[in-house]
Amino acid sequence: MDRLIRGAQELGIPLNKGHLSLFQAYYEELVEWNRRFNLTAITDYQGVQVRHFLDSLSCLLALPQADLQAGVRVIDVGTGAGFPGVPLKILCPGMHLTLLEATRKKVAFLEHLTRRLELRGVQVIHARAEELGRRPIHREQYDWALARAVAEMPTLAEYLLPLVRVGGAILAQKGEGGPAEVHAAEEAIRILGGRVQRLVLVNLHGLAETRYLVVVDKVAATPEKYPRRPGIPVKRPLG
Repeated sequence: MDRLIRGAQELGIPLNKGHLSLFQAYYEELVEWNRRFNLTAITDYQGVQVRHFLDSLSCLLALPQADLQAGVRVIDVGTGAGFPGVPLKILCPGMHLTLLEATRKKVAFLEHLTRRLELRGVQVIHARAEELGRRPIHREQYDWALARAVAEMPTLAEYLLPLVRVGGAILAQKGEGGPAEVHAAEEAIRILGGRVQRLVLVNLHGLAETRYLVVVDKVAATPEKYPRRPGIPVKRPLG
């Protein structure tokens, strides 16, 4: 785990032996399940440390561990094999984490993984964001909604903002096109009750690509008609 340790140090994120043991077990389960199911294209040891684990932990540059204390509700939308939610849960065990995923085989992996890592306070849900955002027990109930590599910002805003309470926020992990995506999504964000707070530039150890963390505050309730039915936000983005 040298790549992960060094990269985390550069980001100012301390890792202890307990963290590293969980990340090692996570890697082993990911590789084993990937032999049967296509969970991720990145399975080499160094690649997983940087492109999955470290990339997930970089969210702490905009979402400090101090903000993820006991009782804080976080939802990871389109989590796939658990990124960024599970690495964040490893470092911040007190938060309540919901992992939302629409692909059944990935849901099965996540259920197994949370048992294997003995993570408490984790709920795995098999559904689409457009569906969950209309359910009263989830709509505007979360302090933070996270997403990585799920959709362009205008669409992503419609997935995430309905899930967050007024006073909460969303965090989207984006590549070099992040600023342009945010500019294109400004009207959609406004309609859905959000306001762009900031973009955080991220440099990861061993990677040349530029990354951004996009933070959007929830400043007003999302109109009842959003999110629209499944498939519509990506076909007809707001704005």
